[in-house]
Amino acid sequence: MESSTPLQLDHQSRAPGTETPQGGLRRSMGTRHLIMIAMGGVIGSGLFLSSGYTISQAGPLGAVIAYLVGAFVVYLVMACLGELAVAYPVSGAFHIYAARSIGPATGFTTAWLYWLCWAVAIGSEFTASGLLMQRWFPEVEVWVWCLVFAVILFGFNAISSRFFGESEFWFAIIKVGAIIGLIILGGAALVGFHPLSNSGNHPFLFANFTTSAGLFPNGFTGVLVTALAVFYAFSGSELIGVAAGETADPSRNIPKAMRSTVIRLLIFFVGAIAVIAATVPYDQVGLDESPFVTVFSSVGIPFAADIMNFVIITALLSAGNSGLFSCARMLYSLADEGHAPQAFKKLTRRGIPLIALSVSMLGGVASLISSVAAPETVYLALVSVAGFAVVGVWMSIVASHFFHRRAFVRNGGKVADLAYKAPFYPLVPVLAFVLCLVSLIGIAMDPSQIAALYFGVPFVAACYLFFRFRYGGRTRKGQSA
Repeated sequence: MESSTPLQLDHQSRAPGTETPQGGLRRSMGTRHLIMIAMGGVIGSGLFLSSGYTISQAGPLGAVIAYLVGAFVVYLVMACLGELAVAYPVSGAFHIYAARSIGPATGFTTAWLYWLCWAVAIGSEFTASGLLMQRWFPEVEVWVWCLVFAVILFGFNAISSRFFGESEFWFAIIKVGAIIGLIILGGAALVGFHPLSNSGNHPFLFANFTTSAGLFPNGFTGVLVTALAVFYAFSGSELIGVAAGETADPSRNIPKAMRSTVIRLLIFFVGAIAVIAATVPYDQVGLDESPFVTVFSSVGIPFAADIMNFVIITALLSAGNSGLFSCARMLYSLADEGHAPQAFKKLTRRGIPLIALSVSMLGGVASLISSVAAPETVYLALVSVAGFAVVGVWMSIVASHFFHRRAFVRNGGKVADLAYKAPFYPLVPVLAFVLCLVSLIGIAMDPSQIAALYFGVPFVAACYLFFRFRYGGRTRKGQSA
């Protein structure tokens, strides 16, 4: 059901960098910051570690197809998000789009889904980083590294949004360098150029794609059941929408950043997966070692394991850095809507929602503790909802765009007047919604992922019920719908 207060467009011209929207958040980030924030949120354990799972389940060709589909869905979602973000550039943006275009309860649910998704991710990134540090410092307890990394990331976020953007830029540079290195060196080895390797049985081109069980060793359903894992690997691209409220000249920088992000993700993810799948037999790739380590070792790169250990730690911290930023802005935005304590709206002199940032960090620490104290109960539920949340949030974004454009035209707006418009409306939002829905249906076929539905669907229902009980029909800042 649509809200009676559809999203309004704002075409007023403003000098870049002079806005302080929503009472103080500063527009201090440019295109390169947005691109690297999105890349930083996306490129993490999903590519460096979990890509082995996708290849083993879907097969070499199936994995490439799965990532191509994932990149295509990202493009569809980003096109919808781009139109909304340019029309209404606010921090924590896409849950506000849902509140205006669909209904306040949907916006509330979207925000808490996304907050929980990143809070769980933060705890997971700290734990994984601490475990990886034990390769070099086995005598230091994991919790010590978790504390050190938590302080560092909190500092990056607490200084200023531009400082956060700069830190994420350099974090992402390291990860992107590793991916480019894999594609170039691994690709060269596949055509016979691997002078550092002593092995004489390196596969040639795509010989590994033809397996003893055919092109799809586990059937095409193997591609379907990995869809959620692939979508989760691409999660973070929507962070551009979260950062819209702190972007200078959003009508120019947001579309440019979104186009660049989609192109980079297509090249980096699909290129890396193709090289890995062509190099490592699908029945030998797993989760016990990063596929990147396997490929670098196969082409004879010295200290490959140590190099990738450093890169993966950087990737994890980068994702945690982006996640903490996102969590804080979601709480700030909820408070601005009147759907969270008003203390979350308080800003420092540099425009940082410090209380919201602190609570988000506590949420990440709580997730970390639950991973140790109750890994098979509380933490399983949190991780399941987090995986479910990514697709749920994407569905919310594309549905918001569908209803927003329809309301805009119905109220007399001209599509030609939009500063940025998603192409092929309504095909783009409808197709994106259907593909996301198919991925949720697909996980019901995988016993290892079905917990995402068991916990995710009740969590969504609980959010709607809580909103109805606590806020009734009130929308923004307590006003009636």
